[in-house]
Amino acid sequence: MSRLNKKTVLILVVEDEALVRACTTALLEEAGCDVIEAADGEEGLRAFEANAQVTTVFTDINMPGSFNGLAMAHKIFQLRPQVQLILTSGRGALSEAEMPAGGHFLPKPYDCNQLTALIRAA
Repeated sequence: MSRLNKKTVLILVVEDEALVRACTTALLEEAGCDVIEAADGEEGLRAFEANAQVTTVFTDINMPGSFNGLAMAHKIFQLRPQVQLILTSGRGALSEAEMPAGGHFLPKPYDCNQLTALIRAA
């Protein structure tokens, strides 16, 4: 796995499954990224708003609560459309019409090489 430039990549990982979140965070940190974690859409939005340096948001779509990952991604796009959005789910893909403009979908299970390739492409 190639390393990314951590000085320019701050990733917000939003995932309700603690083990998946921890593994994803560890893989991204190993790739050279700085990572902020959140357990649901509401916490993710708060973390995003508190950290203007976030360049990429990687979020699960299906999470408990009234504010899922897709709703959070659309709100983040409204706030800062230049932020890269990568959405994931093990329950099926999103259509392009459902995604925020410029967003990417990465189906579960994914590996870190797929994720870092998307981040690098941005």
